[in-house]
Amino acid sequence: MRVMVIPDVHLKPWMFERAAELMRLVKPDKAVCLMDIPDDWNQEFNPDLYEKTFQSALGFQKEFPDTLWCYGNHDRCYAWDFRESGHSPMAAQTVNEGLRKLQEALPEIDQMTYIHRIDNVLFLHGGLSDFFVKFNTPKKDYNDVDAVIGCINRLGPRVMWDDESPLWLRPQYNGDRMYKPRKLLQVVGHTPVEQIQKDGNVITCDVFSTYRDGTPIGTQEYLLIDTETWEYRGIK
Repeated sequence: MRVMVIPDVHLKPWMFERAAELMRLVKPDKAVCLMDIPDDWNQEFNPDLYEKTFQSALGFQKEFPDTLWCYGNHDRCYAWDFRESGHSPMAAQTVNEGLRKLQEALPEIDQMTYIHRIDNVLFLHGGLSDFFVKFNTPKKDYNDVDAVIGCINRLGPRVMWDDESPLWLRPQYNGDRMYKPRKLLQVVGHTPVEQIQKDGNVITCDVFSTYRDGTPIGTQEYLLIDTETWEYRGIK
């Protein structure tokens, strides 16, 4: 399956508009969004931008109804009432309402969760370490990838609001042993990079994030990946 990935959004409504254009042009089989839809540098007092971004996300979902969505830490912090960098108390209701509308537009409720699997490719926000699986899922399920994912997708804030969780893990820095590295490829965002990069069994594609002054960090490309061959490239 050919999948186009929309990485961390952070209040850039134009990312969904550009992604929609590429979906029509390139015609991949499916889109996956790694979310972090709200929050960006110095936008805490700009609720209109929060509203516009969620409207753009909803428009994309309605045009491409089988899109999969992977919660990020900035999405979940509003539902759980936790504070995060860039968190906007002023926009909290807008975020929660926007996520609710987006969820209601999904044909299947499980289209928005922490981890999605297509073939032997996992799509998630931060990354899934071997340690996290062993510590938080039943030992008997370790080799059953779908059972492990199902268990993790049911976890709540007590476990998920942690540096080792799939919401927060940064394998690019920590050198963590990932879950089943010879069997599974992981596609993640969360950690800004200058270009789409593959290290071991992890592809990082957060190339739309910016510095504090708004200067782009990365190439602003969308990842296009074949989930059977693991071949990938960036597209603009």
